[in-house]
Amino acid sequence: MAEGLRYVCNGCGHAIEAWSDGNPYYIDETGAKQYAYHPDHERLDQCIGNDSPHLCLSCGHEFMMDSLAPVSACSNCAAHKLVPTYQLDGQPCPYCKAGVFVADPDSHCIS
Repeated sequence: MAEGLRYVCNGCGHAIEAWSDGNPYYIDETGAKQYAYHPDHERLDQCIGNDSPHLCLSCGHEFMMDSLAPVSACSNCAAHKLVPTYQLDGQPCPYCKAGVFVADPDSHCIS
């Protein structure tokens, strides 16, 4: 199962939706990434990596990070303040630079 959350900046109201499971993938016979999702357990069992959404806390760049090829610096601004979007609670907002992200208590999903 995956959990979906919505984080909202308490300063500017910018919102980001995040899921706990990211995008698990396996490599097919042609060498291409193939994504697998719940409830397809047969394909999930083949997964070797995960592309998960991240946010740069310096510039606000949102991107996918491959678990098999992680990066430590933002491709947009070269900062090292990268956070998985699923772990934004309490993190400073890169958009307004004044607020912090808090979990929206009215937005919670299970898949």
